[in-house]
Amino acid sequence: MSKTAILEIDGKKYEFPIIMGSENEEAIDIKKLRDLTGLVTLDPGYKNSGSCTSKITFLDGELGILRYRGYAIEELAEKANFLEVSYLLIFGEKPNAEVLAKFENDIRKYTLVNEEMKSILDGFPKTAHPMGILAAMTSALTSFNPKSVDVENENDMYCAVCKTMGKFLVIATWTFRKSMGYPMNYYDNTKGYVENFMRLMFEIPTEPYKVSQTVIDALDKLFILHADHEQNCSTSTVRMVGSSHAGLFASISAGVSALWGPLHGGANQAVLEMLEEIHNNGGDTEKYLAKAKDKEDPFRLMGFGHRVYKNFDPRAKIIKKAANEVLETLGVEDPILDIARKLEAAALEDEYFKSRNLYPNVDFYSGIIYRALGIPTDMFTVMFAIGRLPGWIAQWKEMRENKEPIGRPRQIYTGSTHREFE
Repeated sequence: MSKTAILEIDGKKYEFPIIMGSENEEAIDIKKLRDLTGLVTLDPGYKNSGSCTSKITFLDGELGILRYRGYAIEELAEKANFLEVSYLLIFGEKPNAEVLAKFENDIRKYTLVNEEMKSILDGFPKTAHPMGILAAMTSALTSFNPKSVDVENENDMYCAVCKTMGKFLVIATWTFRKSMGYPMNYYDNTKGYVENFMRLMFEIPTEPYKVSQTVIDALDKLFILHADHEQNCSTSTVRMVGSSHAGLFASISAGVSALWGPLHGGANQAVLEMLEEIHNNGGDTEKYLAKAKDKEDPFRLMGFGHRVYKNFDPRAKIIKKAANEVLETLGVEDPILDIARKLEAAALEDEYFKSRNLYPNVDFYSGIIYRALGIPTDMFTVMFAIGRLPGWIAQWKEMRENKEPIGRPRQIYTGSTHREFE
């Protein structure tokens, strides 16, 4: 027997269905609330409101569970590569070897970026933040690809996915090349997606470039761990913008802008800024651990705990091992990373942090890896965007295929009542 919820207002009762998800999550369906009662709900930040049903990602913060299309993140990080996970997220099923090879080859067909895009890039000052450039450049791709995607045409949708995956990686790395004054690099179709990222970033014309397989594997895992995370701020933005039938590039550009915020994608950048602050003030980790415990002190340890995970972030367990392997392989000696190790060790052993589940999260370890690879701090959120791209595409595709209505939240007006203009 289906369950219902009863809402009583002024003695009158209204009945609303309770729906259940495949993982036994329950929700009150209030689609007809305003029609039946004339009332709306007030839920700042939508902390208690489901904006959609989705088959893409399941997340349980209390139990520390993250699954893409039913597959545990731990298993995907161990057994799959980033493009395999991207295909899974976007198209719903794990590709076989033949399908995956075709997907990678089809992405390669679209990696060449129109030369006129360089004119747009040249218009930015060298000091511009890479995320601002990335948002603008992604939006500009619409001008070079004006034909709207027919989401009901399977081939049209597939080509749009490959085009977005191919071009976004290139322009993301161009934001770094711009800041460094380097010539723009182009995708090498003889190499893999993640290896190409490192080439696009760091290869210069005057010398050969080689990258360790350990580094490629670590980045591959990082991109997988960031690929989707349910209805977070940037993902909800992509779905909201797409609900107006805005194109894929425009919607992804909006997601980039949302991700840029320090409360969202800027978290791993905040970690390194905190470590640099500690270093610049003498490097005394005990002092800063004490400050973090002091309720009267505004200082907070960045990269510890998570607003969703009330247990250990499952992604952090995976990337902690990769971070150790990268540091060992590269033999990096960096006082900033030494401070990070001390904070990590203290937080994992200190009862204050353990009792509050303030464990190092994925942002803490990703920041350490990026620092070790020589990626500048203001590029960290761009790295996040590259990883999150397939999730954004999957969510946009699902929203359009489900024919979801245009997003239009309600409000409770608290301003002045009617007054005469004299």
